[in-house]
Amino acid sequence: MPRRVAISSYTHAFVAGVDEAGRGCLAGPVYAAAVILDAGHGIRGLDDSKQLTALQREKLFDLVQRRAVACAIARAEVDEIERLNILHASMLAMQRAVQMLSPAAQHCLIDGNRLPVGLPCSAEAVVEGDAIHSPIMAASILAKVARDREMQRLDAEYPGYGFAKHKGYGTPDHLQALRRQGPSLIHRMGFAPCAQPDLFAGGAA
Repeated sequence: MPRRVAISSYTHAFVAGVDEAGRGCLAGPVYAAAVILDAGHGIRGLDDSKQLTALQREKLFDLVQRRAVACAIARAEVDEIERLNILHASMLAMQRAVQMLSPAAQHCLIDGNRLPVGLPCSAEAVVEGDAIHSPIMAASILAKVARDREMQRLDAEYPGYGFAKHKGYGTPDHLQALRRQGPSLIHRMGFAPCAQPDLFAGGAA
């Protein structure tokens, strides 16, 4: 049963849920989204994006964008991931998403156990928040769908890796493609399977 949690217990008028997508991938940017919902948003079926099918996420992506008080999607690029590390790049993408909101958030609920620096409002970290708070669920859906669409686009630009299928995650097919072709320009070279693909893709190439 989809889970929805009201945010009426918060005294702030505009509470934003914030989540990221693509942190554990071997390739491509990391995405983040921030979403402000009002108490009467009426969006049914919200849940952690990982608990939804691709079709459900696509439908909810459009619905959230139509009914949210405010929403924003941001990203950190592969070169930023390499320079900052994936944790700090994820935090940067979250910060960018929050800063893009209009109207601005007065408080943020951040999925996870860390807070981005430089947020323009108060914030709290919520472990497994994408299973608890509706605004974080909505943010997880926006970030996931936006990133999946980008990886589908990149599949045509960098053929042979299967990005449209695995979206950059370290699946066996992806690891075999890395061993066969070597890393592309959008692979995260700070991740061991990209730097040393022979160690992670067993079997004959």
